[in-house]
Amino acid sequence: MKLQEQIVQKLNEAFKPNKLEVINESHQHSVAAGSETHFKVIVVSEKLQGLSPVQRHRAIYDVLKFELANGVHALAIHAMTQDEFNQKQNEAFRSPPCIGGSKN
Repeated sequence: MKLQEQIVQKLNEAFKPNKLEVINESHQHSVAAGSETHFKVIVVSEKLQGLSPVQRHRAIYDVLKFELANGVHALAIHAMTQDEFNQKQNEAFRSPPCIGGSKN
């Protein structure tokens, strides 16, 4: 199973999201073609209700702790409830450009 599919499966099981996008952004960075090291996740789930942004990120990190320890270098997280997503729908969930990590 590809790493991206593994991430999708784990997040679906943990959060039962209304919306889930897992986007491989590795091609935007200085990594080999076909790499799975940089991801953006958009998770819309009522299981995030009442959690602060830090608590939401920690919950996602906990679910993906194996992947983060074994190859995932960067994870951009957009975690929200359905109401919050509806309010942000017109906003783009863009990741910042890579500045080369250890090259700077």
